[in-house]
Parts: sequence; structure tokens; C-alpha cells
Amino acid sequence: MRYYYINELSADQLEAVAQRLRDMELGGPVSDVFFLPLPEELLDAEQAAHAEGCGPHVMALELDEDCLRLELLVRARGRLRCSCIKLATPEQRAHMMAYLDDVCAQLGVQA
Repeated sequence: MRYYYINELSADQLEAVAQRLRDMELGGPVSDVFFLPLPEELLDAEQAAHAEGCGPHVMALELDEDCLRLELLVRARGRLRCSCIKLATPEQRAHMMAYLDDVCAQLGVQA
């Protein structure tokens, strides 16, 4: 699997990110795993066609002991298996990495 890591974070920095994501109601059933929604305009043709049945399309962010780990796989929250679940496109990756960097910057989290 491919990931984008932001590491060497303190417990306080991780908690600040976790709290922001909880406030945004992006948490999932597993503690310290959050699902960041992809904007509809970034979905590829297949994902857009499957949006109603499979969506929302998201990327998983896991908070670990000293890092944030963004999985570069677009998941479908409405289905476990579908051809619309695939590695992020370069545009999707760039957007979500910039989004995560922006959240960190807003919180003063720097690695």
C-alpha cells in the first residue's frame, strides 16, 4: 500500500489533529482512524458514476504513536468491494496531501 506520512509528532500535536477531525465528524468505527472525503470534482469518471451507490469516496487517515499516515487509496464508504476503489490519482493525492498539510498548519503542527 502507498502512504503519505507526517512523522515525529508529539502526543499533543496528534491530539490536536484528532480533536479537529472529531469536531468535523470524520471519525470511523475504529479509534484513531478518520475518513477524509474527496471532493466530488476530484472523483474519476468511474467513481463519479458510482457515487450514489458506493459513496462517499474517502481516504483513510490513521493516527499512530508519533505520526499521521494517509492511505493513498480511495475507498467507498458504501461498499467494501467495487472497481471504483483504487489508488488515488495524482490529482487526488496532491489535493489530499495539501489538505492534510493545511490542517496541520492551521493547528501549528510541524514535523
